[in-house]
Amino acid sequence: MNKPSILLADDHTLFVEALHNVLEPEFTLVGEVGDGRALLEAAPRLLPDVILLDLSMPLLNGIDAAYQLRRLVPDSKLLFLSMHGDATYVTEAFRAGAAGYVLKRSTATELLQAIRAVLRGQLYLSPMLAKDMLDPLLHSKRSLTAPQKQLTIRQREVLQLVAEGRSLKEIATILCVSVKTVEFHKTRIVKQLGLSTTADLTKYAVTHGLVPV
Repeated sequence: MNKPSILLADDHTLFVEALHNVLEPEFTLVGEVGDGRALLEAAPRLLPDVILLDLSMPLLNGIDAAYQLRRLVPDSKLLFLSMHGDATYVTEAFRAGAAGYVLKRSTATELLQAIRAVLRGQLYLSPMLAKDMLDPLLHSKRSLTAPQKQLTIRQREVLQLVAEGRSLKEIATILCVSVKTVEFHKTRIVKQLGLSTTADLTKYAVTHGLVPV
């Protein structure tokens, strides 16, 4: 019987190496990537049963990657493994298509339980997180009122890359658009968020988990 396959997406090398020891006896690790854009390239090619991904990754964060993965690999289960336990992050992850959310400080036993659960088609939330904090948001038809939700996915991508210190030309190359298009999105972001400097944008992106810390 073939073992279920897992694709790892995390930019912390030592953490990923430790995961190998935990997962390999029970699962097949088909690949590992260190940023969100590499994840979007690898997932359709490898078609893993489970994608174990971090929330904060370079180039494209886990939340925005998840929205695209739902379309690219609809049969893959998305399980977030993150240091962020704030209700906003957790809820955003489930809305983006997560099947589970586990904190990085959880035990190896819990992680294995989470993977087994999502493979059975169940939703999994770390016991360290209060389950009742998700109910009002997961079942609400209203979107979050945070300014971040006013941004389009493309604007969020530009915001993250700006916060990572990328030049407009570099961002244009990464996103396969013109520099003028990047400038347009950046102007819109500044206006919508009511911010004025790149430093303000960076602080906002870090605060909202769009860039690795």
